[in-house]
Amino acid sequence: NETTRHADVILPGLSPLEQPHHDDLILMFAINSIANYSAPVFAPDPDRPQEWEILIRLTGLCAGTPAQDVDVAAIDDGFFDYLCFTQGLDGATIRGHYQSGGPERILDLTLRTGPFGDRYGENPDGLTLAKLKAQPDGINFGPMVPQVPDILGTTDHKIRLAPQYLLDDLPRLARRLDREPDELVLVSRRHLRSNNSWFHNVPALMKGRDRCTLLMHPDDAARRGVATGDTVAVRSSAGRIEVPVELTDAIKTGVVSMPHGWGHGLPGTRLSVANGSPGVNTNILSPPTFLDEPSGNGALNGIPVTVAPAGSG
Repeated sequence: NETTRHADVILPGLSPLEQPHHDDLILMFAINSIANYSAPVFAPDPDRPQEWEILIRLTGLCAGTPAQDVDVAAIDDGFFDYLCFTQGLDGATIRGHYQSGGPERILDLTLRTGPFGDRYGENPDGLTLAKLKAQPDGINFGPMVPQVPDILGTTDHKIRLAPQYLLDDLPRLARRLDREPDELVLVSRRHLRSNNSWFHNVPALMKGRDRCTLLMHPDDAARRGVATGDTVAVRSSAGRIEVPVELTDAIKTGVVSMPHGWGHGLPGTRLSVANGSPGVNTNILSPPTFLDEPSGNGALNGIPVTVAPAGSG
């Protein structure tokens, strides 16, 4: 793809279907406390390294350790011991409960030292990875327990939605809204059948009309002599692209929108389906100096652009 074409070596990591899964991220947004472990669908090739082993080796290499001297097991044990220390446990003692290391050992540690865990025998009825594996449909521990007031570092234990440095930036934001009627800003979007760019090489999801289009309000289009289906030139201070336009009153005047994750077909890429419908890379329009001022992060939305028929010069 557009990233891996730059690689000299692509390491043979395992497929997601060859790895176990326990969701630590998305379930934080659930309304109940849930744990669910999914075993690998297929047995991995024993000659292929697991991702965690690859990452440890790369970390060692980046730190200047010769490849033959990177001790994966020792680094894994050291990290595990540190996690034990944060829970008030002795790493060497806890390691005695396991025959091997890796992510499943860490997962067992986090489950056993969590709010429902057995804490290595202190709470005999508590949760362990072995107990979770015995419940293929997962375990529901009931409604989430509010914790935010206890873990916030603010003196009043409240979330500060309007810190002073953000309030100080409001006048600048207000000035940004005072644009001339013919000025446009570009915002991004993503499509359900694209999900960024993940699905662009799946034939069934790439069928149908072109989804890499510039959405534009009819009033803005009329001022520029543009109609649905026309190819327009979009310019910013960083670059220029050409893209089909799609008119809709679902977007505000003064704003145009393009999906991110397109621009396939570059030399060296092998995504045959995606390359057949390459679209346009909207990153070309992102100026490197266009920043979110309070944070200093790069700003990828609200980019000032001009739009004109592609043949108008």
